Amino acid sequence: MLDIKNSTNENYFITHLINKNLNHKLFDKPICANLDKNLIIFGMGCFWGVEKLFWGIDGVKMTAVGYSGGKTELPDYQKVCTGLTGHNEVVLINFDNNHISLSKLLKLFWECHDPTQGMRQGNDIGTQYRSGIYTFSEEDLVTANKSKSLYQEKLNKSRFGIITTEIKRASKFYFAEEYHQQYLIKNPNGYCALKGTGIEM
Repeated sequence: MLDIKNSTNENYFITHLINKNLNHKLFDKPICANLDKNLIIFGMGCFWGVEKLFWGIDGVKMTAVGYSGGKTELPDYQKVCTGLTGHNEVVLINFDNNHISLSKLLKLFWECHDPTQGMRQGNDIGTQYRSGIYTFSEEDLVTANKSKSLYQEKLNKSRFGIITTEIKRASKFYFAEEYHQQYLIKNPNGYCALKGTGIEM
């Protein structure tokens, strides 16, 4: 699926805010592992809750929160929150396609947030909270766009608005600061709710 040359090179997956050997507290291996195949990036609002959503999914091998979709080099949380970087709060997902398909991940994506809200999710307002799908191949881009069309048909029948989700080829992914990684494991009383439309894919 992944067809970006030298994808494990730091010219693409930027680790300037974390130790590249940082272990994931749930998967117990470096969060920079397996950056060479079967990847998708989702933006669904606050990245803490989005990351947690995919921890319990069979076939998901790794998650990491970060920033992508913008043009500013070397963003950090404070810069992204200004809304001036163009970056989105996102989750990078590495999955085993022998156990879960991209289509099933996309089903979770559409159902677990409201993709019609534009530059917000619920009370979180700003460009960094926009809905987004960032793919690593043209094949996955086509699959994502087809899933959007199918979900829009479902939303239309229930009189929801137009999907505003940004769907495009992935640009550079910047790992977020260490304290954001697996935030809701380290802070079990933390709060970052996801609320979908209630419409099944």
